[in-house]
Amino acid sequence: MRLAVRVKDLVKRYKNFTAVRGISFEIREGEIFGLIGPNGAGKTTTLRIIATLLRPTSGEVSVFGYDITKDAEKIRALISYLPEEAGAYKDMTGIEYLKFMAEVYGVDDSSALDKAIEIADLGPDIYNKVGTYSKGMIRKLLLARALMTAPKLAILDEPTSGLDVINAVRIRNIIKNERNRGTTFLISSHNMLEVAYLCDRVAIIHKGRIFEIGSPEELMRKYDVDNLEEVFQRVVISVEE
Repeated sequence: MRLAVRVKDLVKRYKNFTAVRGISFEIREGEIFGLIGPNGAGKTTTLRIIATLLRPTSGEVSVFGYDITKDAEKIRALISYLPEEAGAYKDMTGIEYLKFMAEVYGVDDSSALDKAIEIADLGPDIYNKVGTYSKGMIRKLLLARALMTAPKLAILDEPTSGLDVINAVRIRNIIKNERNRGTTFLISSHNMLEVAYLCDRVAIIHKGRIFEIGSPEELMRKYDVDNLEEVFQRVVISVEE
């Protein structure tokens, strides 16, 4: 199977602090891959490096065969990145924001905008200003922006943050449907039920290192537990001891 992402011996240092300590993993094309870990584990740093927003200190990272340091522009044309704390322009209406972002991405296909409106699922509120939206409404708008271009790789940091159960389930189903249409996903989430439901494979990162990689089922069997949350706890606790 072809690789969407290859990370080898990745290191990222900030002056006297090392956020990522020589991690390696691969994401297969068409896979939903989860990167999970406690706060400060190195997840967001890793996502930002793969999204070409940060340069690594050392190591190799490629996306669909392109090197993130040499071919950043080519990679950006293939991916979409949704940070956990992303925002939208408050003085625009939802529909204006989506149209604006379609222009930014160079998308002139009306079906892409229709798709974004469907994903956002805001009803008449799509015509109201973003400044009037709840956190959950903004998150749905941003996810619509991230997926409207049908990226080859979508990097989503806490994709259902701020959403109620009904909307979170709907977004997870959209992610699975988009995977079936050809998008590869790299997801970071603190919601272990979400990760277990969505992800084909998971990497557990803590203190800048990866300690486990496997399918949720494989990891649960290995640790003889009933859910991914318990796997996560055992890995983190064993590292602390």
